[in-house]
Amino acid sequence: MNNSVNINNKKAKYDYSLLDKYTCGIVLNGNEIKSIKNSKASLNNSYCEFEGDELYVINMHVDQYENSSELNYEPKRRRKLLLNRQELKKIQKQVIDVGITVVATSLFITKKGIAKLNISIAKGKREFDKRNVIRERESKISLKRIKKNFNN
Repeated sequence: MNNSVNINNKKAKYDYSLLDKYTCGIVLNGNEIKSIKNSKASLNNSYCEFEGDELYVINMHVDQYENSSELNYEPKRRRKLLLNRQELKKIQKQVIDVGITVVATSLFITKKGIAKLNISIAKGKREFDKRNVIRERESKISLKRIKKNFNN
Protein backbone atom coordinates (compact mmCIF):
# COMPACT_ATOMS: atom_id res chain seq x y z
CA MET A 1 0.00 0.00 0.00
CA ASN A 2 1.18 3.47 -0.89
CA ASN A 3 1.31 5.90 2.06
CA SER A 4 1.54 9.02 -0.13
CA VAL A 5 -2.05 9.05 -1.42
CA ASN A 6 -3.12 12.41 -2.82
CA ILE A 7 -6.34 12.52 -4.85
CA ASN A 8 -7.17 15.93 -6.34
CA ASN A 9 -10.28 17.54 -7.81
CA LYS A 10 -8.65 19.19 -10.85
CA LYS A 11 -11.88 20.78 -12.12
CA ALA A 12 -12.40 22.70 -8.85
CA LYS A 13 -9.73 25.31 -9.65
CA TYR A 14 -11.07 25.65 -13.19
CA ASP A 15 -14.77 25.96 -12.31
CA TYR A 16 -14.45 27.97 -9.08
CA SER A 17 -12.49 30.80 -7.48
CA LEU A 18 -11.26 29.20 -4.27
CA LEU A 19 -11.50 31.51 -1.24
CA ASP A 20 -10.94 29.86 2.18
CA LYS A 21 -9.35 26.44 2.68
CA TYR A 22 -10.04 23.95 5.48
CA THR A 23 -8.68 20.49 6.31
CA CYS A 24 -11.13 18.09 7.90
CA GLY A 25 -11.48 14.45 8.82
CA ILE A 26 -14.06 12.12 7.23
CA VAL A 27 -16.22 9.43 8.80
CA LEU A 28 -15.43 6.24 6.84
CA ASN A 29 -15.94 2.54 7.33
CA GLY A 30 -12.99 0.10 7.36
CA ASN A 31 -13.32 -0.97 3.74
CA GLU A 32 -13.46 2.62 2.48
CA ILE A 33 -10.17 3.59 4.14
CA LYS A 34 -8.51 0.56 2.53
CA SER A 35 -9.80 1.63 -0.91
CA ILE A 36 -8.56 5.20 -0.38
CA LYS A 37 -5.13 3.90 0.63
CA ASN A 38 -5.11 2.05 -2.71
CA SER A 39 -6.04 5.34 -4.50
CA LYS A 40 -9.45 3.97 -5.52
CA ALA A 41 -11.35 7.22 -4.91
CA SER A 42 -12.47 10.20 -6.97
CA LEU A 43 -13.49 13.76 -6.08
CA ASN A 44 -14.96 14.68 -9.49
CA ASN A 45 -18.18 16.72 -9.07
CA SER A 46 -18.00 16.41 -5.28
CA TYR A 47 -19.27 19.18 -3.05
CA CYS A 48 -20.28 19.71 0.57
CA GLU A 49 -23.69 20.44 2.02
CA PHE A 50 -25.04 21.24 5.47
CA GLU A 51 -27.61 18.98 7.07
CA GLY A 52 -28.61 20.69 10.29
CA ASP A 53 -25.36 21.82 11.90
CA GLU A 54 -23.24 19.09 10.30
CA LEU A 55 -21.32 19.19 7.03
CA TYR A 56 -21.43 16.24 4.60
CA VAL A 57 -19.45 15.55 1.43
CA ILE A 58 -21.64 14.48 -1.48
CA ASN A 59 -20.65 12.70 -4.72
CA MET A 60 -17.24 11.58 -3.41
CA HIS A 61 -16.74 8.21 -5.10
CA VAL A 62 -14.89 5.50 -3.15
CA ASP A 63 -14.68 2.11 -4.86
CA GLN A 64 -15.56 -0.98 -2.90
CA TYR A 65 -12.47 -2.70 -1.49
CA GLU A 66 -11.73 -5.74 -3.66
CA ASN A 67 -11.49 -8.15 -0.68
CA SER A 68 -14.64 -6.81 0.98
CA SER A 69 -17.65 -9.04 1.56
CA GLU A 70 -19.98 -6.09 2.24
CA LEU A 71 -23.29 -6.28 0.41
CA ASN A 72 -25.27 -3.28 -0.91
CA TYR A 73 -22.21 -0.99 -0.88
CA GLU A 74 -22.90 2.61 -1.96
CA PRO A 75 -19.76 4.18 -3.50
CA LYS A 76 -21.21 7.72 -3.56
CA ARG A 77 -22.89 7.80 -0.15
CA ARG A 78 -22.94 10.97 1.99
CA ARG A 79 -19.95 11.08 4.33
CA LYS A 80 -19.84 13.25 7.43
CA LEU A 81 -16.96 15.73 7.72
CA LEU A 82 -15.25 16.37 11.03
CA LEU A 83 -14.62 20.06 11.80
CA ASN A 84 -14.76 22.00 15.03
CA ARG A 85 -17.83 24.06 15.92
CA GLN A 86 -16.26 27.48 15.13
CA GLU A 87 -15.15 26.36 11.66
CA LEU A 88 -18.60 24.94 10.90
CA LYS A 89 -20.31 28.19 11.95
CA LYS A 90 -17.88 30.26 9.87
CA ILE A 91 -18.47 28.09 6.78
CA GLN A 92 -22.24 28.14 7.32
CA LYS A 93 -22.26 31.97 7.42
CA GLN A 94 -20.33 32.16 4.12
CA VAL A 95 -22.51 29.59 2.32
CA ILE A 96 -25.62 31.73 2.91
CA ASP A 97 -24.39 34.13 0.16
CA VAL A 98 -25.65 33.42 -3.36
CA GLY A 99 -23.07 31.74 -5.62
CA ILE A 100 -20.92 30.48 -2.72
CA THR A 101 -20.48 26.75 -2.26
CA VAL A 102 -18.14 24.32 -0.49
CA VAL A 103 -16.05 22.15 -2.81
CA ALA A 104 -13.83 19.16 -2.01
CA THR A 105 -10.40 19.93 -3.48
CA SER A 106 -8.14 17.06 -2.36
CA LEU A 107 -8.12 13.84 -0.37
CA PHE A 108 -4.96 12.59 1.32
CA ILE A 109 -3.66 10.19 3.96
CA THR A 110 -1.64 11.59 6.89
CA LYS A 111 1.55 9.97 8.20
CA LYS A 112 -0.57 8.38 10.96
CA GLY A 113 -2.78 6.73 8.29
CA ILE A 114 -5.80 9.01 8.75
CA ALA A 115 -7.81 10.15 5.72
CA LYS A 116 -8.20 13.93 5.50
CA LEU A 117 -10.14 16.05 3.02
CA ASN A 118 -9.24 19.57 1.95
CA ILE A 119 -12.33 21.64 1.28
CA SER A 120 -12.60 25.20 0.00
CA ILE A 121 -15.21 27.91 0.10
CA ALA A 122 -15.69 28.60 -3.60
CA LYS A 123 -17.42 31.08 -5.84
CA GLY A 124 -18.45 29.87 -9.30
CA LYS A 125 -16.55 31.34 -12.26
CA ARG A 126 -18.36 32.73 -15.26
CA GLU A 127 -17.59 31.54 -18.79
CA PHE A 128 -15.34 34.51 -19.62
CA ASP A 129 -13.31 33.91 -16.42
CA LYS A 130 -12.68 30.34 -17.57
CA ARG A 131 -11.57 31.60 -20.99
CA ASN A 132 -9.12 33.96 -19.30
CA VAL A 133 -7.65 31.04 -17.32
CA ILE A 134 -7.17 29.07 -20.55
CA ARG A 135 -5.64 32.10 -22.30
CA GLU A 136 -3.16 32.68 -19.42
CA ARG A 137 -2.19 29.00 -19.36
CA GLU A 138 -1.57 28.95 -23.11
CA SER A 139 0.48 32.17 -22.98
CA LYS A 140 2.70 30.67 -20.23
CA ILE A 141 3.25 27.57 -22.36
CA SER A 142 4.15 29.63 -25.43
CA LEU A 143 6.56 31.77 -23.35
CA LYS A 144 8.30 28.60 -22.13
CA ARG A 145 8.64 27.40 -25.74
CA ILE A 146 10.10 30.74 -26.84
CA LYS A 147 12.60 30.73 -23.95
CA LYS A 148 13.55 27.12 -24.70
CA ASN A 149 14.11 27.87 -28.40
CA PHE A 150 16.01 31.07 -27.53
CA ASN A 151 18.35 29.21 -25.15
CA ASN A 152 19.19 26.51 -27.74
